Amino acid sequence: MSYRSIVLVKQVPDTANISGQVMKPDGTVNRAMLPAIFNPEDKVALELALQTRDKFGGEVIALTMGPPKASELLRECLYMGADKVILISDRKFAGADTLATSYVLSEAIKKIGSFDMIFAGRQAIDGDTAQVGPQTAEKLELPQVTYTEKIVDINKNKITIRRRIDGGHEVLESPLPLLITVIKDAAIPRPFRATRVMAYKNARSLVELEKMVEGNSLLYIEDLKDEYIAKSLFIETLTMDELSVEAERCGLQGSPTKVYKIDSVVLGGGKHIKIEPTKEGLGQLVDKLMVDHIFG
Repeated sequence: MSYRSIVLVKQVPDTANISGQVMKPDGTVNRAMLPAIFNPEDKVALELALQTRDKFGGEVIALTMGPPKASELLRECLYMGADKVILISDRKFAGADTLATSYVLSEAIKKIGSFDMIFAGRQAIDGDTAQVGPQTAEKLELPQVTYTEKIVDINKNKITIRRRIDGGHEVLESPLPLLITVIKDAAIPRPFRATRVMAYKNARSLVELEKMVEGNSLLYIEDLKDEYIAKSLFIETLTMDELSVEAERCGLQGSPTKVYKIDSVVLGGGKHIKIEPTKEGLGQLVDKLMVDHIFG
């Protein structure tokens, strides 16, 4: 028996470089001003899905919602070993919070059709809410297991999972299908395979093909699209029209969450005391910690 997995991945701004200067007036991040990276925990989720496919058989589909530039992320998924990738992209989806994002993702998953497992990173580094995975599961009326660190076994329509909890872990069983959120320590993402990089480096989305056609009278978009589909290099793109979603539940319009402000905090150094590595020095350190009520 083989299993079909969908992995929710996200291209995120590198938050190591974020500041108040990259915020737009509406409270969203101007992503064009920041370098984009593969959300770390989503990359681990993809690795765990690939390991599950390698062990139990099946197919892995990577799904992302973002601007056309997110095609870069999907090519990385192909380089790692994803069997198929899908881009959800529409200007009307811009500025979505977790509620609007999970709504669009759930509708896209319904369009994909049957599946056994949905993998997602525990949270994205550009929001740290850890809400998209659970909210997507709720909208799809699926059981969910969060903080997953290991897939123990899959037996027909039942999966056994070990999840991290405070002070240890617990082992759970769940029927399939279900949604799983994955912690960063669950796996080490595999490197890109050179053969897959060579095979998929020219994979393109519809928007990217349209840019190739612009100003070239010898190229026709439908012919080019058919050519890329035939070569398995076409990145399927889903827009609002393809998904038939409710506009008022998408983008900023469907997002009740608003960022009030963002501050860039710089920690400066203060006074310091040098502690000698002697018995007397350690005694002074303990006395100081007790005075400051850190000890005692």
